[in-house]
Amino acid sequence: MNTIFGSDAFSPREIAEKIEAIGVTKARLPLVSMIMLGILAGVFIGLGAMYYVLVISDASLGFGVSRLLGGLVFSLGLIMVIVAGAELFTGNNLLVMAWADGKISLKEVLKNWAIVCVANFVGAAGLAVLVYLSRHTEMNGGAIAATYTKIAASKCSLSFQQAFFSGMLCNVLVCLAVWMSQAGRSVADRIVVIIFPVSAFVAAGFEHSIANMYLIPMGILLKANAVTGDAGLVSWTGMLSNLGPVILGNLAGGSGFVALFYYLIYGREKKSEVKAKQS
Repeated sequence: MNTIFGSDAFSPREIAEKIEAIGVTKARLPLVSMIMLGILAGVFIGLGAMYYVLVISDASLGFGVSRLLGGLVFSLGLIMVIVAGAELFTGNNLLVMAWADGKISLKEVLKNWAIVCVANFVGAAGLAVLVYLSRHTEMNGGAIAATYTKIAASKCSLSFQQAFFSGMLCNVLVCLAVWMSQAGRSVADRIVVIIFPVSAFVAAGFEHSIANMYLIPMGILLKANAVTGDAGLVSWTGMLSNLGPVILGNLAGGSGFVALFYYLIYGREKKSEVKAKQS
């Protein structure tokens, strides 16, 4: 009966220990494995973004329903990252817990972030090319292509402040989803706890750097054939002006507002207990 109602879930303190152990493993992955798993994560998040655009391109849906359904289907990306296994830059912001506890070095953390972020871009942008070549965007009378262009233009025109804080709020929710997924003892447990935080950030319109690595390149690919006036705002320069502050915001939200907060709660508590036993 306890299993049915989920009382066998790992406690927050146990989750903290798991996150630290996972952080050590992630930081010390062989280079080839880290790159390949990073590419996979970029593809997975891109597939979630593709699913999202497919849903919100339906003009018959109301604003609230469109955002809700779009957020729900976008959750596919993080579900695949967690269940199938992949290295996602935004989720790996939680490595800060293992660093704060002295289990890995700052150099290892920064190396992981740099390699995984670049690999995520390769996967996400590579998927954009494949989806473009498949002519998927011509579905629904070209409405999907128009939606991609509109999304990309909106992202390329964000101010630094808006992109940064939107990125921060996004990764608070993403890292909480990753954190809570470690409480589950089954695949179903993990899927359920991932869906709500992820759908919340998508519905709210917050900025996820890896999703943008799929959406903006797709907008650039579609720019030449775009029928909307938004296309002029889409460019590689615009993509860089978006990704810079969004990545910084993602780092601040995931590392600062989730990883460090939980370390201060459970990591310091654990060290205090060890000192008390030694004395």
